[in-house]
Amino acid sequence: MAVRIRLARFGRKSAPTYRVVVADSHKARNGRFIEILGHYQPLATESQVKVDAERALKWMSQGAVPSDTVRSIFRKLGILKQFHIQRKPAPKQASA
Repeated sequence: MAVRIRLARFGRKSAPTYRVVVADSHKARNGRFIEILGHYQPLATESQVKVDAERALKWMSQGAVPSDTVRSIFRKLGILKQFHIQRKPAPKQASA
């Protein structure tokens, strides 16, 4: 099963709010999802983003791929940097 981290649209017409969800890539945009990681409100006075970074890191370490928009949001929140640091192997010690 190909798992993606993406946005699901909610809210009324001309006033969107989005949920950051983990979903099977074959499901519809607002279809069935596995877990809600947070929310994103782009039209607030300052765009409000709230994401559970711990759960996002867990899902990415298990192979979930964020969409382009979610990747951009994660980059702004510093989650992507944490993920790359977490994945980076420790440097090898030189033996004498």
